[in-house]
Amino acid sequence: MNERRARLWAGIDAGKGHHWAAVVDESGSTLWSKKIDNDESAILTALGGILELADEVRWAVDISGTSSALLLALLAAHGQQTVYVPGRTVNRMSGAYRGETKTDARDAYVIAETARHRRDFATIEVPAQLAADLALLTAHRSDLVADRVRMINRLRDVLTGVFPSLERAFDYSSHRGALVLLTGFQTPAALRRRGQTRLTAWLAKRGVRNADTVATTALEAAGAQYTVLPGEDVAGQISADLAGQILALDDRLKRVDKQIRETFRTHPQAGIIESMPGMGPILGAELVVAAGDLTAYADAGHLASAAGLVPVPRDSGRRTGNLHRPKRYSRRLRRVFYMSAQTSIIRDGPNRNFYLKKRAEGCKHVQAVIALARRRASVLWTLLRDGREFTSAPPVTHPA
Repeated sequence: MNERRARLWAGIDAGKGHHWAAVVDESGSTLWSKKIDNDESAILTALGGILELADEVRWAVDISGTSSALLLALLAAHGQQTVYVPGRTVNRMSGAYRGETKTDARDAYVIAETARHRRDFATIEVPAQLAADLALLTAHRSDLVADRVRMINRLRDVLTGVFPSLERAFDYSSHRGALVLLTGFQTPAALRRRGQTRLTAWLAKRGVRNADTVATTALEAAGAQYTVLPGEDVAGQISADLAGQILALDDRLKRVDKQIRETFRTHPQAGIIESMPGMGPILGAELVVAAGDLTAYADAGHLASAAGLVPVPRDSGRRTGNLHRPKRYSRRLRRVFYMSAQTSIIRDGPNRNFYLKKRAEGCKHVQAVIALARRRASVLWTLLRDGREFTSAPPVTHPA
């Protein structure tokens, strides 16, 4: 224990309250295994003790999210590189060692051993300030969108139970006027008492577009139901409360979108990313968060492979050419390329032409969009490499 080694491997089983670190040598023997509180002083103390054991320590963790953020930042501040060992890999590697116990100490040991045997794990880079800001903003936006979808589904369910004709009359996910209407009127009788003229004026006063059309549609729904259903008054209160929350949530989403747009456009490559058809500031911000440093990809194939857009072979014996979707890739990065490709085919241009070409070849919609996403990954990587924005016409090449 007192002898200083040339190289050691440290595996860390990360957690919210505490981590467990295990250090192994070249023979796989455990030299250090302790619990570390998720606190700066405790982490620094453990870090100093481990670094005293060897000239070089190779670090590995199984979580690269918020629970290990402080740990990774302190390791980076001390010039230590850390690799990410996926939890699935740790789970499978555990079966290669004796015993069936499942403890933090054993997991940390397996992580260290896995990092000792393999050299192909990705290095974790502590994000810069811009990337960290975009990661927090996009994650917060995703939570708000999920809350909005849940509230709209709940609102439609409540309305279906007491006023089904009004529930069918509007698309509450995209019609602000219908939500404003529900904040004041939720029952057929209340709408009929208000009348066309006064209801139109009430809606117009609250900034509803096409207030006359909204009022007419609502009164037609009210005229189709005269039966008072049980729980109508309570359901009306719940509907008004949900509609108000959705409207407030829409305002919050607008503010977050504006903040994401302003933050993303400070990125040095924002102009190039936004020049791609179908790639706006929101998807561009998610691209920067999911892909990390875009200059780290050696070629377009590596970027497409990280997004799961490159099929992998599963051949066996005489069965060759058996291609399947990969299992290990960034779901978030794949979503960015897929959504941007699907948006780009709305308007005429090279993206839509390529999509229609694939459909004519017999591809289904999803297959054609994935093929387009793969092509767009190559185009985006090339634009970033050359430092130029996208144009519909190919650039003019001059002879050398």
